[in-house]
Amino acid sequence: MTTKRVPSVAHLQQALREKTREVDVLHRITESISNQLDLEAVLRHIVEVVVEVTKADACLLYLLSDGQDELILRASKNPHPKLIGRITIGLGEGITGWVAQERTRVVIPSNASDDPRFKFFHNLPEDRHQAFVSVPIMAKNEVVGVINAQHKRPKHYRLDQIALLSTIANQVGGAIENARLYDQMKRKALQVETLSLVSETVASNRLIEDVLQLLVTMTAQMMSSKICSIMLLDEASGELRIEATQSLSEQYRRKPNLKIGQSISGRAVKDRRPIIVADVTKEANYMYSDMAKKEGLCSMVSVPMIVRERAIGVINSYTSSPHAFTTEEVRLLQAIANQAAIAIEHTTLIEKSFEMQEALAVRKLMERAKGYLMRSKKLTEEEAFKLIQRQSMDLRKSMREISEAILLAGSIEEQTGGRLK
Repeated sequence: MTTKRVPSVAHLQQALREKTREVDVLHRITESISNQLDLEAVLRHIVEVVVEVTKADACLLYLLSDGQDELILRASKNPHPKLIGRITIGLGEGITGWVAQERTRVVIPSNASDDPRFKFFHNLPEDRHQAFVSVPIMAKNEVVGVINAQHKRPKHYRLDQIALLSTIANQVGGAIENARLYDQMKRKALQVETLSLVSETVASNRLIEDVLQLLVTMTAQMMSSKICSIMLLDEASGELRIEATQSLSEQYRRKPNLKIGQSISGRAVKDRRPIIVADVTKEANYMYSDMAKKEGLCSMVSVPMIVRERAIGVINSYTSSPHAFTTEEVRLLQAIANQAAIAIEHTTLIEKSFEMQEALAVRKLMERAKGYLMRSKKLTEEEAFKLIQRQSMDLRKSMREISEAILLAGSIEEQTGGRLK
């Protein structure tokens, strides 16, 4: 007859303490995420709790991109903060990508690099750790991210630790989705406000230079751009030049003009369609990769400014970290680009109208001046014109000024009975 082993009091007390700690951790997470809608704050709190629970040397939290095709590092504990947002992993790539694709956890107590799913990623912190546990973050039965708890030395993960980590991942999945929805709502409100302000700005009586500067500033805020710029086409030279940017970078502001078809912006104008680049520092067709590296630029979208089926310029938006521009974002940029194009076209028409009015006024003045000279000097029309032209050249005055002087002298002569010399 076998005797069932009765757990010791000390063992039961230890188990009770562990359960109490687990309940406390879950309570703290629940309290935190229920009172917090800011996504970045939620993610930071999650990694801190995971490190506390697992005694991990590091914790990395990845979220699925908007395009649902890659994971982006969004929060971490201990790795360098500059890595946030700059590390991406495709679904199925490495252990982290495998966890997201297969929607199941992976526990590796030692020699992580020996696992057949392991893939080396440049500068990825997990490659320097011996052991880690990786669990998918789920929301509404869909994967939204992955949490990795990592250890530099081999580690035996207890079942209760793994279960708690999975519970945390499931619990925060809904909070992450809520925070994402809140972020989307805020972005949508900002987009509506920006489009409204763009319309007001375009319809205002401001100088076109001020209008374009306001547009790039508002667009950069709406798109969270590292750099936003407007380049206009000089039809005479066939070159695009930077007309406005919110960037303070002198190197970017001094970028040489682009020919149509050159680099990304030139292609957008030539093809009259938006062009998206995932990483300008790795894009062969981007002409300023050294400048992009120095300025910390990554993803880019270039949208042509079109009016009456003509591309007259381009709006560029750069991010500081990898970003998959959505169809909605491109449409918003296109709407702003078209508004800017209309403002420029409107200003051009006004300037042309003013120039035509000026030319007509000068012509009328010259006709009156010629008429006076023909009457008073007995000159032919051609002789009168040549006299005005010669005096304009000799005195280095415009023909308008000479005509006005002749008419003024004629008026004085008529009033005084004098004679024009």
